[in-house]
Amino acid sequence: MQTRFTVGGFRVVAVLLFVAAVAIAAAGPGYHVVNTYKLGGEGGWDYLTTDASARRLYISRGMKVVVIDLDSGKSVGEIADTPGVHGIALASDLGRGFVSNGREGTVSIFDPSTLKTSSKVKVGENPDAILYDPATRRVFTFNGKSQDSTAIDAAKGRVLGTIKLGGKPEFAASDGKGEVFVNIEDTSELVKIDPNKLEVKARWPLAPCTEPSGLAMDRKNRRLFVGCDNKMMAVVNADNGKVVATLPIGDGVDATAFDDETGLAFASCGEGVLTVVHEDSADKFSVVENVKTQQGARTMALDPKTHNVFTVTAKFGEPPAATADNPHPRRTILPDTFVVLVLGK
Repeated sequence: MQTRFTVGGFRVVAVLLFVAAVAIAAAGPGYHVVNTYKLGGEGGWDYLTTDASARRLYISRGMKVVVIDLDSGKSVGEIADTPGVHGIALASDLGRGFVSNGREGTVSIFDPSTLKTSSKVKVGENPDAILYDPATRRVFTFNGKSQDSTAIDAAKGRVLGTIKLGGKPEFAASDGKGEVFVNIEDTSELVKIDPNKLEVKARWPLAPCTEPSGLAMDRKNRRLFVGCDNKMMAVVNADNGKVVATLPIGDGVDATAFDDETGLAFASCGEGVLTVVHEDSADKFSVVENVKTQQGARTMALDPKTHNVFTVTAKFGEPPAATADNPHPRRTILPDTFVVLVLGK
């Protein structure tokens, strides 16, 4: 009798623990807007980059890069003369930073400690995303108009070569071991690059994902998280290119991120939603919550130290009248409404 009661007791406890675990999972991690940094100013924006050790957030802003303190939102300084800036890459091991300047087809090389630019390097046409690969100590720009990637020796600041990509590149990711991946937006493909030989190693279709933009990586499990224009996140095996899962996300995604410690993937969507996905196993994933942000909050960066997510946006007015040269004009950005939204638990 006692033995049967004990076993039954264990069963009851196990069931209760399972129910509790399901309830916790259903509740989600609990991300929400915990702070808002009001920066103001004029102009548009693009990529964000965090420096967790220096506690800085780099924000591309038209003709400059705005740098603020991650924890307080206070201004640290600016990187000037970055026409049409898109992205910022940091080579912390070299004490250097790199900015892609879309309008003039250059990369600014700067000192993160002073934010002063030391030189500029000519690259392809309209450099957009920019990535530092620690395995090769090379910087790669992904050039939208010339549809290629320019490789730069990060230490010497000189161009090493160009990789033809066969389409318009978007975000990129490095596995830190000698492979680089980049989304090709207009062909809905994922391309794997050899950063040493400067050549394409593989080209994988992303169907049913279309027009991919955001790209992040779980290096341990070799999984890539792709943000797709058709309200979908595709999870891809980085070794064979197989799409192992697709998940629903918000509308208007631009960026994705992955948190190694929590196993959470994020997709920032312009409709005003941050979709949070949990990596249940290497091939199983689930959407755990859709967090309300603000309309236009499409780009983001993750702070791996605090696990906070940073995204930016502003308030918008009516678009200007359509013209033959600009049949679909963007809405105007209202002056001094630019903000950084900090999302945490």
